[in-house]
Amino acid sequence: MKNIAYAVVLVFLLAGCDNKIVESQIDHAKDSAQIIESIDAWDKAWESKDLQLAIKYYADEIDWTNAFGDRARSKEDLLKLLESIFGLNFVMSGENNYGANDIRFPNDSIATVRTQNIRTNQKWPDGTPMDDRIINHLRVYQNIKGKWLITDHMISQAWPKNKPVDSLTIKK
Repeated sequence: MKNIAYAVVLVFLLAGCDNKIVESQIDHAKDSAQIIESIDAWDKAWESKDLQLAIKYYADEIDWTNAFGDRARSKEDLLKLLESIFGLNFVMSGENNYGANDIRFPNDSIATVRTQNIRTNQKWPDGTPMDDRIINHLRVYQNIKGKWLITDHMISQAWPKNKPVDSLTIKK
C-alpha cells in the first residue's frame, strides 16, 4: 500500500512538471537597424558614386557576385570592380526603387537579408532605354567584433515575364 501511495505521489509530481524548454527570445531590433543602415549606405553610394561608402560595411574577405557574373573575393577587389562599374554612365543612369528588407537571424552571429529593387530608366550601352527589371540582393552578414559586416552578396536580375506581344508586329 505504501508503494502505491509513493507511485501516486510520483505520478502527480511528474504530471505537474512543465517540461517545456523555453528558448530565449533575442531582440534583434538594434542588429536590424545596423543592417538596414548598411543597405541604405549602399543605395546612397550607388547614387553618388561614393566608392568608400559602397564598401564600408563589407568584411575584408567576401564573396560578391553581380547579375553579370562579375565576382570579387575581397574588399579591395570589390573597390576596383565598383570603380569600373561606377564609371559606366549607361549603368549609372538608372534609378533604384527598393522594397522592404527581409532580415532573418539563423543565429546570434549571422543574418541573411533579401532585398528587391525595381531598376527603372537604365540604358543599354548604345543609349537606348532598357526595360525595367527586378534586381534581387541576397546578403549574408556576420557579426564581427560587434559590427554587422557583409561577407557574401549575390545580386541577380529578372526581366518581366509574359510580356504582351503585339501580334501585328510578328512576321509570318
